[in-house]
Amino acid sequence: MNAGELLANSLSPDQATRENATQKLEQASRENYPGYMHTLASELANEATPVFVRNAAGLALKNALTARDNARQAEYSNRWLALDVKIRSEIKEFVLRGLHSEHVKAGTVAAQSVAAIATVELPHAQWPDLIEILLRFVNTGTSVPLRQSTLSAIGFICESLDPEVLSACADEILTAVVHGARKEEPSTDVQLAAMQALFNSLSFIRDNFEREGERNYIMQVVCEATQNSSVQVQATAFECLVRIMSLYYNKMAYYMERALFGLTVMGMKSEEEAVALQAIEFWTSVAEEETNLESDYLDAQEGLLDGEVDAPKYFAKIALPEVVPVLLQLLTRQDEDAEEGEWNVSMAAGTCLSFLAQAVHDPIVPAVIPFIEANIKQENWHQREAAVMAFGSILVGPDPVVLTPLVNQALPILINMMSDPQPQVKDTTAWTLGRICESLITSIKPDVHLHALVSALVAGLQDSPHIIANCCWALMNLADGLYELYESSEEQSTGPLSPYFDGIVGALLQVTETAGNESNYRTSAYEAITSFVQQATLDCVQVVSNTTLKILDRMEHLLNVQNQILGADDRNNWNDLQSNLCSVTVSVIRKLGAGILPLADRIMTLVLRLIQSAGKTSTILEDAFLVVGSLSAAIEAKFAPYIPAFLPFLYPALKAYEDTQLCTVAVGIIGDITRALGDQTEQYAQAFVTVLLENLSSEVLNRNVKISILACFGDIALAIGPKFEPYLETAMTVLRQAAALQANPLDYESIDYIANLREGILEAHTGIITGFKKTERVQLLVSHVPAIFELVQKVLADDNSGEPLDKLAFGVIGDLADAFPNGEIKPVLLAEWIAASLVLRKGYDKETKTTVKWAREMVKRATA
Repeated sequence: MNAGELLANSLSPDQATRENATQKLEQASRENYPGYMHTLASELANEATPVFVRNAAGLALKNALTARDNARQAEYSNRWLALDVKIRSEIKEFVLRGLHSEHVKAGTVAAQSVAAIATVELPHAQWPDLIEILLRFVNTGTSVPLRQSTLSAIGFICESLDPEVLSACADEILTAVVHGARKEEPSTDVQLAAMQALFNSLSFIRDNFEREGERNYIMQVVCEATQNSSVQVQATAFECLVRIMSLYYNKMAYYMERALFGLTVMGMKSEEEAVALQAIEFWTSVAEEETNLESDYLDAQEGLLDGEVDAPKYFAKIALPEVVPVLLQLLTRQDEDAEEGEWNVSMAAGTCLSFLAQAVHDPIVPAVIPFIEANIKQENWHQREAAVMAFGSILVGPDPVVLTPLVNQALPILINMMSDPQPQVKDTTAWTLGRICESLITSIKPDVHLHALVSALVAGLQDSPHIIANCCWALMNLADGLYELYESSEEQSTGPLSPYFDGIVGALLQVTETAGNESNYRTSAYEAITSFVQQATLDCVQVVSNTTLKILDRMEHLLNVQNQILGADDRNNWNDLQSNLCSVTVSVIRKLGAGILPLADRIMTLVLRLIQSAGKTSTILEDAFLVVGSLSAAIEAKFAPYIPAFLPFLYPALKAYEDTQLCTVAVGIIGDITRALGDQTEQYAQAFVTVLLENLSSEVLNRNVKISILACFGDIALAIGPKFEPYLETAMTVLRQAAALQANPLDYESIDYIANLREGILEAHTGIITGFKKTERVQLLVSHVPAIFELVQKVLADDNSGEPLDKLAFGVIGDLADAFPNGEIKPVLLAEWIAASLVLRKGYDKETKTTVKWAREMVKRATA
């Protein structure tokens, strides 16, 4: 069978034929990679081959070069770069020839293939004439499909590569792209490809945007494209404006005043949904940008940010009178037949209104309230729902003092609207009530609103899945909000929800008994139960205990029926339920604390069964481990009898190097266990330290997990104190080596990683110092003091450290001074930088300031 037949069969509707062809193609890729890639490229370029086969060839070639996973991508790149230069050149010639195809789909796939090769080669300074070739195709080609495909290739390349790689040819790329996007271009297909390429190139043409003449021309071409006869070109032009506003906000004042206000308002009114959506997104982007800028500006004014920060230009506030009326009208364009999650102009308008409220604050209220008052009781449900959506959308941003009277006035109306005959109105009303509970809980007066509100939300739990999900969310916010509002310094004996607690939890449990989970409503019910358990007052503890028994009964039932699972859907449903049950169990354990002890045997029996049945389903393992960690924290030393049965399940998870999240949770469990067992941890310390050191030496394990491991050494040392001596030198060597790593000042990811790494190291030092402090073996730390202080000095001198890291550093200074109060490390403590560091800095919170004061006192005592 030849390659064409195999590629055709890989698209066959017959599963057996399709799988057989796919397996043979994969085999060819493994056994003869050069020949495989060469064959794919030649099929792609062959005009005599059916288009669908050419497409399959191009996509197979692209997929052999690109991967989402970084490790897999590196493997693919290295495999390609290892090919003979001559073979690579022939393959590249074929894919470039594919751009000339008269078939648009084949040309687009060829463009993706060109971009896939470019993404691998250009960062290595290979294929240096590629951009020149592509620009020649655009500038001198007479074929519309060729220019279209080539512009698509440029767009894909711009999308995939770091801007630095293309910076040298940014001017040429921009010239070609903008030329293709001009209104004078006769082909709308070329214009569309050019606009899409421009969108992808916007992030690396900063220098061009700095030059007024070039910026004016780019903006002129984009603005003219919003009036193009092609809907797709219009929509893409508005999409470009959204990105331009995000990237070049400070350059936009001139264009906002002269064109963008009018163009975007007209765009929002377009009957073409694709156009209207992007025009709405423009103002959403403006509002979001100005909210963030205002936050930074205010922080700078208060001295919380270094350097000067410009105030926003308040485009949203200026445009409010023109933009808000259009958005309010768009709210009435609901699509009652829309699929769940389907985005439409009504939903986009509500989102935009919400962002505008956060950007402009109080002025949004008088702009919206008349619309609400005029429509909330209208016979047409579209208007009623729009009024409720408008109200819910402006509840975050304006001053609560301004909103509270309006909420008090609206609450009885909204509660009654939970009985509206139209499902969409009820759904939006439930969401709005949830927003009130989340953001304006002080507006809900227990003696005025609570009974009717709870009754309406509980009744909503009998409705359609989406309404149930919103009612669950509202009840969850209500529980959290009222608990926080009425909590006292002592544990609450009762609360406003106490009379309703049993009924609400019972109704939520009833929701969770259903087999389905449409709109995530069953999961939402479990999340609400979790909140009610967490916020339970003392008079509701019995309800919590009864709920625990029901949850454990369900977990046991699911474990008993797991053999009856027939397919993937059943298994996913089973996994989802077990995950929910684990979450509730964790919240119960945390609430009852040591009071969970009578149920500890049953919980551990079920959890160990669950771990055993989970197989390689890491999410279930993570959830089960979190139950174990919570239980160990709750019953502390009484957790000891369960350790032997649990450890055989813990070690495989610690060795799951490729599963970052599971491995992180497993490392955390060691910390939980050591904190629970205290000095009883000694019998497991050697095994724990050994496995952690093995993990540190793994080249596969994610580096962020290794940070958790470093901190875990501190947990073990804190638990067993001076009995950590056999492991001290090894641990301190590892910590010293890690502390020597430096961040790349030009790489934000590197800066963040080093900050997190130092946090883990300092946490480890804190545990080790505290474990040895006030014991005879504390002298073992003396030789390590200089290295510890070297890291502390680095942290406190680093502007990128942040307050949490500074606080840890201050704590370590205090711990060391406290550990050696008799002057053993006095010369080190008298260093000028320590005295200079232990000053109260503006912006530190109360806890950090307390730590600084304590550290200063410890140093003073140790150097007296």
